[in-house]
Amino acid sequence: MEKQEIYGVRAIIECIEANQSIEKVWLLKGQASPIFKQLEYLLREKNVAHSYVPKERLDRFNAKNHQGAIAAISPIDFVPLEEMIDKAMEKDTPPLFLLLDQITDTRNLGAIIRSASATGVDGIILPQTGSARINSDTIKTSAGAIFSVPLAKVDHLKDAIFQLQACNIKTVGMSEKAESTIYQEDIAGPIALVMGSEEKGIAKGTLATLDKTVKLPMLGSISSLNVSVACGTVLYEVIRQRNYN
Repeated sequence: MEKQEIYGVRAIIECIEANQSIEKVWLLKGQASPIFKQLEYLLREKNVAHSYVPKERLDRFNAKNHQGAIAAISPIDFVPLEEMIDKAMEKDTPPLFLLLDQITDTRNLGAIIRSASATGVDGIILPQTGSARINSDTIKTSAGAIFSVPLAKVDHLKDAIFQLQACNIKTVGMSEKAESTIYQEDIAGPIALVMGSEEKGIAKGTLATLDKTVKLPMLGSISSLNVSVACGTVLYEVIRQRNYN
């Protein structure tokens, strides 16, 4: 499945008003027409990720008349966070969520979604900005699992964390600076795991809101794992504690 793109200010406005799932919008710098201002207002009102770029950047897209605006349309529909939590709370098994902070590689995201599907994750929560786009690479790497795991986007991960904590769901972040390992922590109950990128980890502000941080033991010369590998390892520790202790 190839990514879809919408070109032109009016077309994008119509797309937003129709509540289509938009991944990101690129806007030409320096535009000030009334209809362009209307688009900017809608983007802010609907919290759609967008950035301002020079004409050369827009011209790289396969569009003859982009009118200074191009939008990437998500191939999936995101679900509201409240709906995701409510459905998970209705199940007989303890809720299990993943929050992904600053993970920008599309293939890593796809691999994480595949592991999430295999381990029964109730939902994956992504930040509105600073996250990998969901495109054909993501879908291919997930082996189609992206269509079986609910995904939500939020303005700030901290808000999602507070909402999960209010539902008595423990929030646990993976950090190499943590004192205890994942194998020393009780993660059999309702839990939301927070994973950061290999380069930046979890943002400091997000870390400060978590109930607990843990790490994976590293016994060899390598100091870190690929984030998708680490995520799969941690998810299966949840399964082990829930079913095989």
